[in-house]
Formats: sequence, C-alpha cells, structure tokens
Amino acid sequence: MTEQYGEPAIPITAEEYTAFRELFYRKTGIYFDDGRRYFVDRRLVACIREAGFTGFRGWYDVLRHGHPELMEAVINAMTVNETWFYREEYQFQALSQHILPEVLSRKKAGAPLRIWSIPCASGEEPYSIAMWLLENWPALNDVDIEIIASDIDTAMLQAAAAGVYTARAVHALPAEVRARYFAAQDDSGHYVLDQDVRDCVRFMPINVTDPDSVRQVGQVDVIFCRNLLIYFDEVSRRLAADHLFEVLAPGGYICLGHSESMSRISPLFRARRLGEVIVYQKPSGEG
Repeated sequence: MTEQYGEPAIPITAEEYTAFRELFYRKTGIYFDDGRRYFVDRRLVACIREAGFTGFRGWYDVLRHGHPELMEAVINAMTVNETWFYREEYQFQALSQHILPEVLSRKKAGAPLRIWSIPCASGEEPYSIAMWLLENWPALNDVDIEIIASDIDTAMLQAAAAGVYTARAVHALPAEVRARYFAAQDDSGHYVLDQDVRDCVRFMPINVTDPDSVRQVGQVDVIFCRNLLIYFDEVSRRLAADHLFEVLAPGGYICLGHSESMSRISPLFRARRLGEVIVYQKPSGEG
C-alpha cells in the first residue's frame, strides 16, 4: 500500500489479508476472494487509521479479541450499499397484486401483516414498499401493517432514519410520486423524505447469519432479501436461508434479487411465478 496524503503507508501482507478475511467471514458470512483484495485493503487501511493505529497487527489483535466498536466500524466500511427507490419495481407490483391479498386471506381478522426488508441499506427499499402500498394498494387503510428494515451496517441504518437522498437515489420514481413524498433541499441536490413515510418503517440492526439476531425480528409474512446472498459463500447462504425460513410465517413469501435463485440455495422453499416475478414461498404446513 503506497503512501497517501502525506501519511505513512500501512502495508497489508497476504497473511494479514487472509487472517482478516477469515475473521470477517466468521462474523458476517461475507467472504472476500483474492479478486477483492484491492477493495478490502483500501478500506482496511482507512479503518486502521480511523481507530488510531499505525499498523495492521495491533489493530487486528484488538479486533479479534472482541472489540464491538471496532468490528462495527469495519462492517460498516466493508459492506456495499448502493441502491435506489423503486428498484425492480415489478416485485412491488407482485406484492400488491398477488402476495399481500393471498397472505391477508389466510390471516385472522385484525392480525398485523409484517413485511421485512433485509438488507435495507440506507432505506430505499423499505420506503419504496411503503410508498408503493400508499399509491397502489387500496386495502392498506383496512390493514394493520408493519414494515421492519434491517442491515448489519449501523451507519446505513442511521442514514435511513434521516431520510435524505441524492438525485440518483430517486431517479426511477415517477415525477408525481417524488413530488408527493419528497422535498428538495435548497441548492444541495438532495431530497428529504416525508416524515409520515419515515414513520411507516421501523429500523433494527440484524446479522442474517446469526440465528439469535434474526429471531429478534419475530414472525414475518413477507421478506425482501435482495442482492445479499450473492455476497455469501455456499455455507453462509444456506445458513441465512435457514434463518429466514424460521421467521417466515407458513405460506409467507421471500423475494430475492433478479440474479438470485433460492432453488439453488435451499430446498425448503417452493418457487412460484406471480405475474412476471419468481418468488419463493414457505409451505403452509410448515411451523
């Protein structure tokens, strides 16, 4: 690693990279192969400096002995969070047209309907769900609905709660929807989400590879888990799928990213086509 901005270089050896990679994998389920070395090294050096260390070894010794603040900082630095509102909009169409009416038909009168978004990054997905339902699901006024949003990156959760977004994040929204739910900040190019929409979503930090962490969410009817499992290796993907299956209500649905397939991860779910969308359902007889 070369010297930058007048600061001494902090070299990361191959042995150190491997040690960090294995520790990070055990904590998060995310595995960095050698092709990600440049990305990881740059962010590692930033973490080491921000924590006040001058080299990898001293920082790593503190990290591996269970320093929660250091681990939280490195998780926040290493996770990828780019997304935007109404991404893969066809899944929201399936949600309002097919999934929610079916789920609602099985629930007891007055029972809350719970939707979980993980990873929620800076909130674009759960807020998209809230806005989509406000715009496109007339039954919303008659249903007690809860939207939970989770991420392992606590800095992203703070940003999500603030509800301030770039023009890129809102570029896919219809102009009338953007005007209805966002206020443009003067001269900044940013948009502030309406407080009423922000109040529709409850945020909580969750590690999907930790069963005790996942159980904090409680039973949910629909899970959006898009573009997360692609970052895991096979073992972690299967563990995460098992944990999601456990908290999903019988007959509930999980939506993955367009390039992901639960059929290649776990036999527990049943693939279903709803309109233009492939989703995965927990069989109704499963507890």
